Amino acid sequence: MRISVVTEIKPQEARVGLTPAGAMDLVRRGHEVSVETGAGANAGYPDEQYLAAGARIVSQSEAWASAELLVKVKEPIASEYGFLRPDLTLFTYLHLAADRPLTEALLDAGTLGIAYETVQDATGLPLLTPMSEVAGRLAAQAAATHLTRAGGGPGVLLGGSPGVAPARVLVIGGGVVGAQAALLAIGLQAEVTILDMSGKRVRELGELFAGRARVLMSDVATVEAELAQADVVIGAVLVPGRAAPKVVTRDQLTILKPGALLIDVAIDQGGAFETSHATTYQDPIFTVDGIRHYCVANMPGGVPQTSTRALTNATLPYIRQIADRGVEAALDANPALSLGVNTRDGRIAYAGVADAFPDLPAAQVAALV
Repeated sequence: MRISVVTEIKPQEARVGLTPAGAMDLVRRGHEVSVETGAGANAGYPDEQYLAAGARIVSQSEAWASAELLVKVKEPIASEYGFLRPDLTLFTYLHLAADRPLTEALLDAGTLGIAYETVQDATGLPLLTPMSEVAGRLAAQAAATHLTRAGGGPGVLLGGSPGVAPARVLVIGGGVVGAQAALLAIGLQAEVTILDMSGKRVRELGELFAGRARVLMSDVATVEAELAQADVVIGAVLVPGRAAPKVVTRDQLTILKPGALLIDVAIDQGGAFETSHATTYQDPIFTVDGIRHYCVANMPGGVPQTSTRALTNATLPYIRQIADRGVEAALDANPALSLGVNTRDGRIAYAGVADAFPDLPAAQVAALV
């Protein structure tokens, strides 16, 4: 199979979809790997390493044009829509429920779009989990940075000091992102509260944190009571493949104390706060009604060496399956991979995306369970 890797051109994105080791693995299995010039440079992988692995170094246009399977990290942006075509399989994060223009571009082109974030097996979401772990930890680091005066905050140390209370961190959503954010915040000696709507998950988190964090069932009254005390609120809710639910409204911003910081890790799926919009590392913070929002849409892109290795450790087995078997045979053989199909033949093929855009053509698809 002809497999291509392109340079990520989303602002401040430095990850790459395949390491030289992954390229070598695929070449040794008899596949042709093409890598766009400089694709891995910012993640610590110069072109020379890909050449040594047996890959070709090509231009952007040749990488797209030659590919049967195109492997990326982030969704295509508008300048790449023209490269989409009906005989291409695109394997990357897509987050379509929050991106109508990209959804329409994939449908218009007839591209088979397989989204990392909706691949699901018995363990959960194996291709989303590594980046959720990174993003959760980065959320706690961002909290520590942006509470400082130099970071534009009120001048609060996340972990406090002897005789001085630590900052209060509220994590809304106790999945992978929320748990990792809480773990790192606790490590920095913050006072942490986690809210989740699942009784089962609340019990699991209670056992995991064993008193090091308050773990509470989430409801409107509890959310508002905790917002009033929080120095940092981390939005970590996830409904796979669907737009993120809004867990903090604009009206509720008035509950927060002056200097509070909202960190929206769900921004790739549209955001967990009503007032959120995507930002970049270059300009990460904006203010609404006196409350600062941090909504960097590709947080793991800020640590590309760590993130690339963590992501490709998870994606390479699936890339092998697609390359070795062919796309259709791989989808038929692996139900987890087939759940990743979001678009095909000009129609939406994933229920969460179809629900987000009911006016766009969709196939008959089952919801993710």
